[in-house]
Amino acid sequence: MSALNTSALHPVGFILMGFPGIEHLQHWLSIPFTVLYIMALVGNSTIILVVIFEQRLHTPMYVFLSMLAFVDIGLCTAVLPKILEILWFNSNDISFKGCFIQMFFIYMFATLESSILVMMAYDRYVAIYNPLHYAAILSKTLMGKIFVAFFIRDLVLTGLVPTFASRLPYCSSVSIPHCYCDHMAVAKLACTNIIMNSNYGLSVALILAGLDLVCIGFSYIMIFRAVLKLGSKGAHLKALNTCGSHLFVIMYFYITSLFNYLVYRFGKDVPVHVHSIFAVLYLLIPPVLNPMVYAVRTKEIRHAFLKLFLPSKIDSDLSHR
Repeated sequence: MSALNTSALHPVGFILMGFPGIEHLQHWLSIPFTVLYIMALVGNSTIILVVIFEQRLHTPMYVFLSMLAFVDIGLCTAVLPKILEILWFNSNDISFKGCFIQMFFIYMFATLESSILVMMAYDRYVAIYNPLHYAAILSKTLMGKIFVAFFIRDLVLTGLVPTFASRLPYCSSVSIPHCYCDHMAVAKLACTNIIMNSNYGLSVALILAGLDLVCIGFSYIMIFRAVLKLGSKGAHLKALNTCGSHLFVIMYFYITSLFNYLVYRFGKDVPVHVHSIFAVLYLLIPPVLNPMVYAVRTKEIRHAFLKLFLPSKIDSDLSHR
């Protein structure tokens, strides 16, 4: 760990302390984090390749799924390489600019994930309530406009978080009691009042998550209403099972995200290492689970995967029919 020189306002860099309180376990933590990171990269990269190369999957549902996979790769890559560097090599230094660049990408990808979950919920709502006009309603033009609107919203609102934090005066302390550059973990090192930064960060998180959750909730309520009108009990169970697994991943993402925000402000009794581990898992678990929930359980994705990577398996199945 190298010493970092500081100026009157800005240090040359920061020191990420990793998981304070359980330093003796940090090398062991590298094993599950590495496995989960590899799973996230492989699973999401596979989805992107399958959707790109399988022409039949060039529909809104699968385009949104590939977008989610791309964002998931970005989300976990924004934090895991540096965390593994800390766990493997005790390389705790991060430059001043690098810290705020990491902060920007973490919040940008996290909010994009929320936005895409909204678009996917709307996609399923249209598919169930107006299947005959599905392709006309969710045209490429509309999809592009929706994504651009969400992207601009997320870029402006979350981009200001690291911008404001980077302008704070940091006088002497450079040790961040965290494993990545989380907004409040960094802002608390400033030698000035950070109430504006705290309130803005919390407001952005609550507004974005609140609006997105309302949209997702409305879509799934309408989906459940349509499902309950189906005559077949088997169709009920299949649809509810699929929606239930989707909602589990969605709620995990939002609940752990909210926990991360609130602990910094009200959770003084929560051990630092517990908060640090949860802060990593909220960024890592959704990228691992999403390919399983949204892709592995989808017949079209499974068939396209076999066609792309195991064509002999497809030929064998066809010959036995």
